[in-house]
Amino acid sequence: MKKISILCIIILVSYYTANACDICGCGVGSYYIGLLPDFKQRFIGLRYQHKTMRSHLGPGGTTSYLTTQETYQTAELWGGWNIGRRFRVLGFVPVNINSRENQGIATSKSGWGDVAAVGYYQLLDKQHTTGKGQLLVQSLWIGGGVKLPTGRYEPAERKENEDAPNNFQLGTASTDFTLNAAYDIRLMDIGINTNVSYKLNTANKYDYRYGNKFTANVLAYYKIRVAGKVSLAPNAGILYETAAKDKEAGKFTVDMSGGYSLLATAGMEATVGKISAGINFQPVISQQLADLRVKAGSRAMVHLTYLF
Repeated sequence: MKKISILCIIILVSYYTANACDICGCGVGSYYIGLLPDFKQRFIGLRYQHKTMRSHLGPGGTTSYLTTQETYQTAELWGGWNIGRRFRVLGFVPVNINSRENQGIATSKSGWGDVAAVGYYQLLDKQHTTGKGQLLVQSLWIGGGVKLPTGRYEPAERKENEDAPNNFQLGTASTDFTLNAAYDIRLMDIGINTNVSYKLNTANKYDYRYGNKFTANVLAYYKIRVAGKVSLAPNAGILYETAAKDKEAGKFTVDMSGGYSLLATAGMEATVGKISAGINFQPVISQQLADLRVKAGSRAMVHLTYLF
Protein backbone atom coordinates (compact mmCIF):
# COMPACT_ATOMS: atom_id res chain seq x y z
CA MET A 1 0.00 0.00 0.00
CA LYS A 2 2.89 2.36 0.71
CA LYS A 3 4.21 1.95 -2.81
CA ILE A 4 0.77 2.43 -4.32
CA SER A 5 0.49 5.66 -2.34
CA ILE A 6 3.65 6.89 -4.06
CA LEU A 7 1.85 6.63 -7.39
CA CYS A 8 -1.08 8.65 -6.06
CA ILE A 9 1.32 11.36 -4.86
CA ILE A 10 2.98 11.48 -8.29
CA ILE A 11 -0.41 11.93 -9.96
CA LEU A 12 -1.51 14.68 -7.58
CA VAL A 13 1.78 16.56 -7.75
CA SER A 14 1.76 16.42 -11.54
CA TYR A 15 -1.84 17.62 -11.67
CA TYR A 16 -1.40 20.63 -9.45
CA THR A 17 1.92 21.60 -11.04
CA ALA A 18 0.48 21.84 -14.56
CA ASN A 19 -1.97 24.45 -15.69
CA ALA A 20 -3.15 23.05 -18.87
CA CYS A 21 0.43 20.63 -23.93
CA ASP A 22 0.62 21.46 -27.17
CA ILE A 23 -3.01 21.74 -28.06
CA CYS A 24 -5.18 18.63 -27.71
CA GLY A 25 -2.28 16.27 -28.34
CA CYS A 26 -2.06 17.44 -31.95
CA GLY A 27 1.14 18.67 -33.48
CA VAL A 28 4.49 18.10 -31.87
CA GLY A 29 5.51 16.32 -28.72
CA SER A 30 2.58 14.14 -27.68
CA TYR A 31 3.28 10.52 -26.75
CA TYR A 32 0.31 8.28 -25.96
CA ILE A 33 1.28 4.87 -24.60
CA GLY A 34 -1.92 3.10 -23.51
CA LEU A 35 -1.73 -0.67 -23.08
CA LEU A 36 1.72 -1.98 -23.95
CA PRO A 37 1.97 -5.25 -25.85
CA ASP A 38 2.32 -8.22 -23.51
CA PHE A 39 6.04 -8.78 -24.10
CA LYS A 40 8.59 -10.65 -22.03
CA GLN A 41 11.91 -9.18 -23.21
CA ARG A 42 11.75 -6.88 -26.26
CA PHE A 43 9.36 -5.57 -28.88
CA ILE A 44 9.55 -3.41 -31.99
CA GLY A 45 6.74 -2.20 -34.16
CA LEU A 46 4.96 0.49 -36.12
CA ARG A 47 2.18 2.77 -34.90
CA TYR A 48 -0.06 5.10 -36.84
CA GLN A 49 -1.91 7.97 -35.17
CA HIS A 50 -4.55 10.24 -36.72
CA LYS A 51 -5.76 13.49 -35.09
CA THR A 52 -7.80 16.45 -36.29
CA MET A 53 -8.70 19.92 -35.09
CA ARG A 54 -10.32 23.15 -36.24
CA SER A 55 -8.66 26.49 -35.54
CA HIS A 56 -9.59 30.18 -35.99
CA LEU A 57 -12.99 29.70 -34.39
CA GLY A 58 -15.12 32.68 -33.43
CA PRO A 59 -17.14 33.34 -30.24
CA GLY A 60 -18.87 30.20 -28.98
CA GLY A 61 -16.98 28.05 -31.46
CA THR A 62 -18.59 29.59 -34.55
CA THR A 63 -16.92 29.11 -37.91
CA SER A 64 -16.00 31.77 -40.45
CA TYR A 65 -13.95 32.21 -43.63
CA LEU A 66 -10.85 32.05 -41.40
CA THR A 67 -11.68 28.64 -39.90
CA THR A 68 -9.04 26.06 -40.80
CA GLN A 69 -9.34 22.26 -40.73
CA GLU A 70 -6.08 20.62 -39.65
CA THR A 71 -5.02 16.96 -39.73
CA TYR A 72 -2.01 15.51 -37.94
CA GLN A 73 -0.79 12.03 -38.85
CA THR A 74 2.16 10.21 -37.33
CA ALA A 75 3.81 7.00 -38.53
CA GLU A 76 6.04 5.91 -35.69
CA LEU A 77 8.68 3.27 -35.14
CA TRP A 78 8.51 2.31 -31.48
CA GLY A 79 10.08 -0.35 -29.32
CA GLY A 80 10.69 -1.56 -25.79
CA TRP A 81 13.38 -3.54 -24.01
CA ASN A 82 13.20 -5.09 -20.57
CA ILE A 83 16.68 -5.11 -19.03
CA GLY A 84 16.72 -7.70 -16.28
CA ARG A 85 13.64 -7.72 -14.03
CA ARG A 86 13.62 -4.11 -12.91
CA PHE A 87 14.51 -1.88 -15.87
CA ARG A 88 12.64 -1.02 -19.06
CA VAL A 89 13.41 1.36 -21.93
CA LEU A 90 10.91 2.61 -24.53
CA GLY A 91 11.86 4.49 -27.70
CA PHE A 92 9.88 6.48 -30.31
CA VAL A 93 10.99 7.58 -33.79
CA PRO A 94 8.15 9.45 -35.54
CA VAL A 95 7.51 10.70 -39.05
CA ASN A 96 4.89 13.46 -39.04
CA ILE A 97 2.48 14.41 -41.82
CA ASN A 98 0.66 17.70 -41.19
CA SER A 99 -2.02 19.12 -43.48
CA ARG A 100 -4.55 21.95 -43.30
CA GLU A 101 -7.25 23.42 -45.49
CA ASN A 102 -8.94 26.80 -45.59
CA GLN A 103 -11.46 27.81 -48.26
CA GLY A 104 -10.33 25.01 -50.54
CA ILE A 105 -6.65 25.91 -50.27
CA ALA A 106 -4.60 23.04 -48.83
CA THR A 107 -1.06 23.05 -47.50
CA SER A 108 0.99 20.24 -46.01
CA LYS A 109 4.40 19.33 -44.68
CA SER A 110 6.02 16.06 -43.70
CA GLY A 111 9.27 14.78 -42.25
CA TRP A 112 10.99 13.38 -39.20
CA GLY A 113 9.54 14.34 -35.85
CA ASP A 114 11.27 14.58 -32.48
CA VAL A 115 12.66 11.25 -31.28
CA ALA A 116 12.15 10.32 -27.64
CA ALA A 117 13.20 7.70 -25.10
CA VAL A 118 11.79 6.82 -21.68
CA GLY A 119 13.45 4.72 -19.00
CA TYR A 120 11.51 2.96 -16.23
CA TYR A 121 12.37 1.26 -12.95
CA GLN A 122 9.97 -1.32 -11.52
CA LEU A 123 9.21 -0.20 -7.99
CA LEU A 124 6.52 -2.79 -7.31
CA ASP A 125 6.14 -6.35 -8.62
CA LYS A 126 3.76 -8.32 -6.47
CA GLN A 127 1.40 -11.23 -6.89
CA HIS A 128 -0.52 -13.33 -4.44
CA THR A 129 -3.58 -15.55 -4.20
CA THR A 130 -6.68 -14.08 -2.61
CA GLY A 131 -8.87 -15.87 -0.08
CA LYS A 132 -11.08 -17.02 -2.97
CA GLY A 133 -8.12 -18.59 -4.76
CA GLN A 134 -7.84 -15.84 -7.38
CA LEU A 135 -4.49 -14.49 -8.55
CA LEU A 136 -3.95 -10.76 -7.89
CA VAL A 137 -1.01 -9.14 -9.73
CA GLN A 138 0.31 -5.59 -9.27
CA SER A 139 3.16 -3.67 -10.87
CA LEU A 140 4.38 -0.08 -10.60
CA TRP A 141 6.97 1.47 -12.93
CA ILE A 142 8.41 4.96 -12.47
CA GLY A 143 10.91 6.81 -14.61
CA GLY A 144 11.77 9.68 -16.88
CA GLY A 145 12.59 10.45 -20.46
CA VAL A 146 14.02 12.92 -22.93
CA LYS A 147 12.81 14.25 -26.29
CA LEU A 148 15.43 15.51 -28.74
CA PRO A 149 14.99 18.29 -31.33
CA THR A 150 15.32 16.11 -34.43
CA GLY A 151 12.18 17.41 -36.18
CA ARG A 152 12.17 20.54 -38.33
CA TYR A 153 10.88 23.73 -36.71
CA GLU A 154 10.07 26.74 -38.90
CA PRO A 155 10.07 30.11 -37.07
CA ALA A 156 8.44 31.70 -40.11
CA GLU A 157 5.38 29.53 -39.49
CA ARG A 158 4.90 31.20 -36.11
CA LYS A 159 5.43 34.73 -37.48
CA GLU A 160 2.97 34.22 -40.35
CA ASN A 161 0.27 32.68 -38.14
CA GLU A 162 0.47 34.49 -34.81
CA ASP A 163 -3.30 34.19 -34.35
CA ALA A 164 -3.18 30.37 -34.56
CA PRO A 165 -1.69 27.68 -32.29
CA ASN A 166 1.97 26.98 -33.01
CA ASN A 167 1.12 23.35 -33.74
CA PHE A 168 1.82 23.13 -37.45
CA GLN A 169 5.43 22.12 -36.89
CA LEU A 170 7.27 18.84 -37.37
CA GLY A 171 9.37 19.40 -34.24
CA THR A 172 9.75 21.83 -31.35
CA ALA A 173 13.49 22.60 -31.77
CA SER A 174 13.80 22.09 -28.00
CA THR A 175 15.12 19.40 -25.71
CA ASP A 176 12.31 18.39 -23.37
CA PHE A 177 11.95 16.00 -20.44
CA THR A 178 9.23 13.76 -19.03
CA LEU A 179 8.40 12.23 -15.66
CA ASN A 180 6.44 9.00 -16.02
CA ALA A 181 4.62 6.42 -13.93
CA ALA A 182 2.68 3.30 -14.94
CA TYR A 183 0.59 1.20 -12.55
CA ASP A 184 -1.23 -2.02 -13.39
CA ILE A 185 -3.46 -4.15 -11.16
CA ARG A 186 -5.07 -7.36 -12.39
CA LEU A 187 -7.35 -9.89 -10.74
CA MET A 188 -7.17 -13.05 -12.82
CA ASP A 189 -8.00 -11.74 -16.35
CA ILE A 190 -9.58 -8.39 -15.41
CA GLY A 191 -7.29 -5.42 -14.90
CA ILE A 192 -6.87 -1.67 -14.71
CA ASN A 193 -3.89 0.09 -16.29
CA THR A 194 -2.89 3.68 -15.45
CA ASN A 195 -0.26 5.85 -17.15
CA VAL A 196 0.66 9.39 -16.07
CA SER A 197 3.22 11.70 -17.64
CA TYR A 198 4.39 15.25 -16.97
CA LYS A 199 6.32 16.87 -19.82
CA LEU A 200 8.70 19.73 -18.99
CA ASN A 201 9.47 21.81 -22.06
CA THR A 202 12.46 24.10 -22.50
CA ALA A 203 12.76 27.17 -24.72
CA ASN A 204 14.11 26.53 -28.19
CA LYS A 205 16.80 28.60 -29.90
CA TYR A 206 14.10 30.85 -31.31
CA ASP A 207 13.08 31.75 -27.74
CA TYR A 208 9.74 29.94 -27.94
CA ARG A 209 8.69 27.54 -25.19
CA TYR A 210 5.71 25.24 -25.42
CA GLY A 211 3.68 24.95 -22.22
CA ASN A 212 4.34 22.05 -19.87
CA LYS A 213 1.90 19.18 -20.32
CA PHE A 214 0.23 16.67 -18.03
CA THR A 215 -1.32 13.50 -19.45
CA ALA A 216 -3.15 10.70 -17.64
CA ASN A 217 -5.05 7.74 -19.00
CA VAL A 218 -6.83 4.91 -17.22
CA LEU A 219 -7.89 1.75 -19.05
CA ALA A 220 -9.92 -1.21 -17.85
CA TYR A 221 -9.22 -4.40 -19.80
CA TYR A 222 -10.18 -8.05 -19.96
CA LYS A 223 -7.82 -10.72 -21.25
CA ILE A 224 -9.47 -13.47 -23.30
CA ARG A 225 -7.48 -16.56 -24.23
CA VAL A 226 -9.01 -17.81 -27.45
CA ALA A 227 -6.79 -20.77 -28.25
CA GLY A 228 -3.19 -21.73 -27.73
CA LYS A 229 -1.07 -18.65 -28.50
CA VAL A 230 -4.02 -16.40 -29.39
CA SER A 231 -5.30 -13.82 -26.89
CA LEU A 232 -7.55 -10.76 -27.04
CA ALA A 233 -7.76 -7.80 -24.67
CA PRO A 234 -10.72 -5.44 -25.18
CA ASN A 235 -10.21 -2.21 -23.23
CA ALA A 236 -11.95 1.05 -22.44
CA GLY A 237 -11.23 4.10 -20.32
CA ILE A 238 -10.51 7.82 -20.29
CA LEU A 239 -7.65 10.09 -21.34
CA TYR A 240 -7.07 13.56 -19.84
CA GLU A 241 -4.60 16.15 -21.09
CA THR A 242 -3.92 19.65 -19.82
CA ALA A 243 -1.28 22.18 -20.86
CA ALA A 244 0.04 25.52 -19.71
CA LYS A 245 0.12 28.38 -22.18
CA ASP A 246 3.18 28.78 -24.36
CA LYS A 247 5.75 31.51 -23.69
CA GLU A 248 7.57 33.70 -26.19
CA ALA A 249 10.73 35.73 -25.59
CA GLY A 250 10.81 34.36 -22.06
CA LYS A 251 7.92 36.45 -20.74
CA PHE A 252 5.09 36.93 -23.24
CA THR A 253 2.17 34.52 -22.89
CA VAL A 254 0.77 33.12 -26.13
CA ASP A 255 -3.01 33.42 -25.87
CA MET A 256 -3.65 30.92 -28.65
CA SER A 257 -2.32 27.98 -26.60
CA GLY A 258 -3.00 25.88 -23.52
CA GLY A 259 -6.19 24.27 -22.29
CA TYR A 260 -7.50 20.81 -21.52
CA SER A 261 -9.27 17.92 -23.21
CA LEU A 262 -11.01 14.84 -21.83
CA LEU A 263 -11.49 11.87 -24.14
CA ALA A 264 -13.05 8.44 -23.88
CA THR A 265 -11.00 5.53 -25.17
CA ALA A 266 -12.03 2.15 -26.54
CA GLY A 267 -9.84 -0.41 -28.20
CA MET A 268 -8.74 -3.97 -28.76
CA GLU A 269 -5.35 -5.66 -28.41
CA ALA A 270 -4.69 -9.02 -30.05
CA THR A 271 -1.67 -11.30 -29.80
CA VAL A 272 -0.96 -14.28 -32.04
CA GLY A 273 2.31 -15.91 -31.09
CA LYS A 274 5.00 -13.23 -31.45
CA ILE A 275 2.78 -10.77 -33.34
CA SER A 276 0.70 -8.17 -31.53
CA ALA A 277 -1.80 -5.76 -33.09
CA GLY A 278 -4.03 -3.12 -31.61
CA ILE A 279 -6.55 -0.42 -32.42
CA ASN A 280 -7.76 2.48 -30.30
CA PHE A 281 -10.44 5.14 -30.85
CA GLN A 282 -10.68 8.30 -28.71
CA PRO A 283 -13.79 10.50 -29.02
CA VAL A 284 -13.79 13.86 -27.24
CA ILE A 285 -15.99 14.19 -24.14
CA SER A 286 -15.06 17.71 -23.05
CA GLN A 287 -12.51 20.34 -24.05
CA GLN A 288 -11.49 23.95 -23.62
CA LEU A 289 -8.54 24.80 -25.83
CA ALA A 290 -6.80 28.07 -26.68
CA ASP A 291 -9.51 30.20 -25.10
CA LEU A 292 -12.17 28.31 -27.11
CA ARG A 293 -10.59 29.31 -30.43
CA VAL A 294 -9.68 25.70 -31.20
CA LYS A 295 -11.75 22.51 -31.25
CA ALA A 296 -10.22 19.04 -31.34
CA GLY A 297 -11.73 16.08 -33.16
CA SER A 298 -11.67 12.39 -32.37
CA ARG A 299 -8.40 10.46 -32.56
CA ALA A 300 -7.46 6.98 -33.71
CA MET A 301 -4.40 4.77 -33.40
CA VAL A 302 -3.36 1.37 -34.76
CA HIS A 303 -0.17 -0.63 -34.27
CA LEU A 304 1.52 -3.80 -35.45
CA THR A 305 4.28 -5.10 -33.23
CA TYR A 306 6.77 -7.97 -33.16
CA LEU A 307 7.60 -9.50 -29.76
CA PHE A 308 10.96 -11.20 -29.22
